[in-house]
Amino acid sequence: MYKKKPKKREIKRKLLDKYRLVILNEHTFEERLSIKLTRLNVFVLVSLTAIILIAGTTMLIAFTTLKEYIPGYSSATLKKKAIELNYKTDSLQQVITMNDRYYASIKKVLQGEVSTIDFSRDSIIQAIKLEASEVNLKPTVEDSILRQKVDKEDKYNLFESATSASNFVLFPPVNGTISESYNVKNKHFAVDIVVAKGTPIKATADGIVIFAEWTANTGYVVIIEHSYGLISVYKHNSALTKAQGDLVKAGEVIASAGNAGELSTGPHLHFELWNDGYPINPTNFIDFK
Repeated sequence: MYKKKPKKREIKRKLLDKYRLVILNEHTFEERLSIKLTRLNVFVLVSLTAIILIAGTTMLIAFTTLKEYIPGYSSATLKKKAIELNYKTDSLQQVITMNDRYYASIKKVLQGEVSTIDFSRDSIIQAIKLEASEVNLKPTVEDSILRQKVDKEDKYNLFESATSASNFVLFPPVNGTISESYNVKNKHFAVDIVVAKGTPIKATADGIVIFAEWTANTGYVVIIEHSYGLISVYKHNSALTKAQGDLVKAGEVIASAGNAGELSTGPHLHFELWNDGYPINPTNFIDFK
């Protein structure tokens, strides 16, 4: 009667049976390479190779930028930008909070709720609450004479402090004929200077560009903030050479004159000057001829 071998011995025999892998020359049947193998050796070799490949692939994905191309992984660049935007948002929020506190303090002083401003920005501002009935606003004879003298001296002085602004000179942005003068009644708070298209427009004083964009009505517009609360505006330009946030020097080219914008009737520069939020006549301080 046939006796069946145990299953464990059969598996062991199959794993340990030796085989020979021979590589021959097809034409001469010369033996080139001969390797003795067992099924166990092949299994171990294949398993180690698979483990090494899996481990290498995992390390490659985990510690290189290739993981950005795999769905589900976040981009390192986007993550960096998100962090930067988060910092900027936090900084802007602090600035907004500071401005709100500043304006609230100013409002309290103007309404007479506090005696002094309890918050300062850029400089220490103090205000004292005085009742109108307690102050004699009628000028004396000496005061009237002094005021007339100061008015004559400051006729062409834009600034309150003559000592601090003695070296502050306004540079003509262009030279040309004024086609439309400053007129408060017609709400034309500027002078229009006729110039050829492409004429360089220059900054009237040192400052920082706070606006440099295209507008439908006035074409390319540049707004520069200067010292002593002065702001200059340049409209109807055909091109810009400066961007928002740039620092400029007096006489530096900031744009090219043109006929841009729906409100323009020809090549010219629409030039405005503002001091502490109020428009002023540029011809009182600048000679455009």
